[in-house]
Amino acid sequence: MSQERKGCLEAWVPRGLLTREVDVLSARGTAEGLCPLRICWQDGRLCSFELIDADVLSPKRLLLPRLAEPHAHLDKAFTWLEFPNLQGTYGGAMVANFKERQSRTLIGVRQRAERSLKLALRYGLRAMRSHVDSLGPATDSSWEALLDLQRQWQEWMELQWVALVPIEHWSTREGDQLAGRVAEVGGLLGGVVVPPFDPGKTRDSLRQMLQLADRLGCGIDLHIDESQSHPAAGLKQLLLVLDRMSITVPITCSHASSMGLLPPRAVRRLADRMAHHRLNVVSLPLTNGWLLSKQPRRTPVERPLAPIHQLQLAGVTVAVGGDNVQDPWFPAGNFDPLALMAFALPLAHLAPWQRLGLAPFTTAAARVMNLSWDGTLQPGSPANLLLLEAGSWAEALATPPRRQVIVDGNWLQDLDQ
Repeated sequence: MSQERKGCLEAWVPRGLLTREVDVLSARGTAEGLCPLRICWQDGRLCSFELIDADVLSPKRLLLPRLAEPHAHLDKAFTWLEFPNLQGTYGGAMVANFKERQSRTLIGVRQRAERSLKLALRYGLRAMRSHVDSLGPATDSSWEALLDLQRQWQEWMELQWVALVPIEHWSTREGDQLAGRVAEVGGLLGGVVVPPFDPGKTRDSLRQMLQLADRLGCGIDLHIDESQSHPAAGLKQLLLVLDRMSITVPITCSHASSMGLLPPRAVRRLADRMAHHRLNVVSLPLTNGWLLSKQPRRTPVERPLAPIHQLQLAGVTVAVGGDNVQDPWFPAGNFDPLALMAFALPLAHLAPWQRLGLAPFTTAAARVMNLSWDGTLQPGSPANLLLLEAGSWAEALATPPRRQVIVDGNWLQDLDQ
């Protein structure tokens, strides 16, 4: 990185990311909600904001905070070639993923994860939460590789790890020991709740998992209702358990795909209950769109997808993540948050020029991950910025734009690939 500690730039900035400390009431913004600003920083912090006359000097760049990826799988990224799922089914992904785990090594996990982090940094991410397969012979080597990378990359990116196991595993002696190790490194407890399942046994497993996490002070991030059947079956069991418990740790429901298949009134009632229990949601439209509702020789016209807008209106914090990258669960992806935003435009009708359309990739993602900075821009905010060579949202989303990354006030130089 450069050692320069001062800097200024002129760019279009989304009005929805500016706080009240930045007076833009008199700004002549664009129809896409972009304001022309001159922003300066010193010693790693933003220090001044000045409106510029776009008629005189129209900026050709768009400025965002560095973004956050709330749901990834770094341990299995880039394994598609060796373990493809050519039918693109959920069951096929399970089989291929199991085979890959049997041959997983510390060196392989480290190489793939490091490749992922280099891409993520270059594309403009500042934080990532990754689920880690944590049952089987590769568990220790996977965690060793990822924790080592976490220490080496702490200057560049905040990394969070979620131990992914069947939820009933947390009720065992081995699960309790694993949870203790996860808590020691600041990780989260994870699991999978997908139908069909026994409701009573599932509630019991969820209850014991929640109690364990609360005792250890670990957050929870569940793969829940990644399904095209039994709408919101897992969420309903989780809420029944929470109705009878008092939990202080944050709970994230990743996927929540089948909830979108419920009738509108049922969605509203469920969303209100989720808001009451302060549940967060991470929607994952790419992998869900690829795997779910797949039938031979039939194009699905109804796709399971978390009802993002309805959840937002109920007060639930909703982020959008990229999920799998070139592994048995999804053959595409590359950790580019701008590409994810472009895909979400038609899949989820999330328009970034609307505050609630941009939030799942910026402020809401930061809240779900409990980051120290929410991504809004004001004097004193970290100078962690993503500068795009685009004069509008349309240009930025039409094709992945060239970009520059600023880390703590320093321009990032290209990493060796």
